[in-house]
Amino acid sequence: MRRIWAIARKEFIHVVRDPRLLIVILAMPLLQLFLYSYALSFDVKHLPTATMDFDRSTQSRQYLNALQQSNYFQINQALGSYADVDKAFESNKDKVVVVVGAGFGSDVAAGRAGKVQILVDGSDANSAQLARGYSSALSRVYSGKVLVTQVESKGFSTSALPSLSANTRVWYNPEGKSAAYYVPGLIVLLVTTVLVLQTANTLVREREMGTYEQLIVSPIRNIELMVGKIAPWALIGALQVVLISTIGIVVFQIPFRGSALLLMVASLIYVSCALGMGLIISARAASVDSANQMAGLIAFLPTFMLSGFVFPISSMPWLLRAVSYLFPARYFMIITRTIFLKGGGLEVLWPQMLALVVFAVVIISLAASMYRERA
Repeated sequence: MRRIWAIARKEFIHVVRDPRLLIVILAMPLLQLFLYSYALSFDVKHLPTATMDFDRSTQSRQYLNALQQSNYFQINQALGSYADVDKAFESNKDKVVVVVGAGFGSDVAAGRAGKVQILVDGSDANSAQLARGYSSALSRVYSGKVLVTQVESKGFSTSALPSLSANTRVWYNPEGKSAAYYVPGLIVLLVTTVLVLQTANTLVREREMGTYEQLIVSPIRNIELMVGKIAPWALIGALQVVLISTIGIVVFQIPFRGSALLLMVASLIYVSCALGMGLIISARAASVDSANQMAGLIAFLPTFMLSGFVFPISSMPWLLRAVSYLFPARYFMIITRTIFLKGGGLEVLWPQMLALVVFAVVIISLAASMYRERA
C-alpha cells in the first residue's frame, strides 16, 4: 500500500501542478454540460411560418389565428403565390407554409371539409415531422370546434352526443424538458471522455518523458504501478459524477427519485471500466497523439452514438443494436436515467449492474495482461 500511495501521490501532484490539465478535467466538463443541456434539444416551438390565404374570409382568418395562438407556429409573413414558397424555404426565413384554398369559408359554412395545404421544409427532418404532427392535430381541433358551432346554430344540443375522452398523463417528465433526459446521460458521456482520454495519456506521457523506464526498474510491481496510476483518476471520476449530478439537480431542476448510494456504486463500477479502457489504449499507443485518436474512437463515438444518449437504440439497425451491447456505456446510461427520473432500484437495474461488473472485471484483467506484456 505504501508503494501504491507513493505512485498515486505522484500522479495527483502532477495533476494539481498542471493548470491546463485542471481546466480539462474540471472546467471543460462543466462547460460541456451547460452547452449540451441548453443547445441539445428536440423541443420545437415557434416554427417560422408563412401563409397564403386565397380565401380571405372570416373562417380562414380564424383558422390561421388558431395556428398562431398555439405557440407552435410563428407566422411572420404572407405570401402571394406558390412562386414565393421556394424563396421562403431557400432563404431559411420559413420552415412551414400554410395554404388556405379558395372557398374555404363557404365549405366550412356548408359543413364540408375546407381545403388546407401544409408545405414543410424537409431539409430539417425533425422540424418537418413535428410540423406535420402539430398542424394535423390543430386542424382536427379546429374542425371539431367548427362542427360543434354548426350543430348548435341549428338548435341542436351537443351535450347528449356520445364522445370519446382521452385523459393523457405524462409520467416522470410531465414538463417535457429535454434537459431532464440529457443531463443524466451527460454523466456517462463526460465521465467516459475525460477518464479514458486522461488515463490513456498518463503512461504514454511517462514513456515520452523517459521516466517510464525508471518506474519499471524501481522496486514496484506492475499491478501496484497500474493501481497507483489510476487511483487519482478514479477519485476525479467520482468527483465529476457528484458535480454533474448536483448541477443537474440545482441548476436544471432535474428530479432525483432514486438511491444516491446505488448511483455511486454504479458510478464506481463504471469508472473502473473507463479507466480500464484508458489503460488498454495506453498499453498499445505509441504516442500521445495516437492515444488521443484511439480514445476518441473507442470512448467518445460509441458513448455518443451507441449508448442511447441521443438516438434510441430500438430504432437502430439490428447490427448496431448488437454492437451496442459491447460497450458498458449502454448499461450505465440506463442506470443513470432510471435512478434520476424513475426512481428504480436494484430490483429493476440488477441486469445492468451485473453487466457493468462483468465488463469491469474483463476490461481491467485485459488491461493488466496487456500492461505486463508491454512492460
